[in-house]
Amino acid sequence: MLSRLKRPQAVALCALPVVALLATAAFAPLPFSVAQPGSTANVLGAYKGSEVIEISGAPVRETEGQLRMTTIVATGPDTDVRLGDVLGNWFADDRAVMPRDAVYPSGGDVREIERYNMDQMEQSQDAATRAALDHLGLDAADVDVRLRLTDVGGPSAGLMLSLGIIDKLEGDGSGGDLTGGRVIAGTGTIDADGEIGAVGGVPLKTQAARRDGASVFLVPKAECAQAEAELPEGLRLVPVTTLEGAVGALEALASGKGPVPGC
Repeated sequence: MLSRLKRPQAVALCALPVVALLATAAFAPLPFSVAQPGSTANVLGAYKGSEVIEISGAPVRETEGQLRMTTIVATGPDTDVRLGDVLGNWFADDRAVMPRDAVYPSGGDVREIERYNMDQMEQSQDAATRAALDHLGLDAADVDVRLRLTDVGGPSAGLMLSLGIIDKLEGDGSGGDLTGGRVIAGTGTIDADGEIGAVGGVPLKTQAARRDGASVFLVPKAECAQAEAELPEGLRLVPVTTLEGAVGALEALASGKGPVPGC
């Protein structure tokens, strides 16, 4: 009889550490960031008062349509994300819970991250310019390209910047615009050889693109599945792996002739 009376008390005492552990987990910072769709910018126009692409040393075309680079916005590296934040945003359509290291690969120091992101953007701009001029057969010694994207860090605008340079200098090669008058959005890193790389956060970027009027989204082919999983209605995905392929896809869209790849 005595042992039966003591058993509930023993169970209660054993449960106390579990409750304490759960309470600690609920309030302890977790290594995640919460991201959402960010701003987009038409690289053929102005962003925050400055032309994104300025070219001298070669004739520049008047363009129609838009080529919009896309971004995401994430909680800062010094912002505590707790269990409630993770659970509250996990199933939200316009939010994503991402490992903090995936958002801030350079560490947790804010200034260090800012320097890293700006270095990545500068390198991306250099690569985007070289890839575009090489595609057009132009010499960088004769054509001066200046790119300005204030307060935008990281390398993911590279593809759209290259396309913007090409559209301003040549268009579709027959006097028309690469965009065909459409609002085209996209994302992707680019190297000097014109190879396009994955970036992350694609489902959020497609939401930003559709919100800002895009009907076509250029996506690195490796991220097709992610983009398709949460694709906004009315947005067409066009997978790309190279700058040449991206230009070809846009020319086919603009002319209505030739195949356009799909995910």
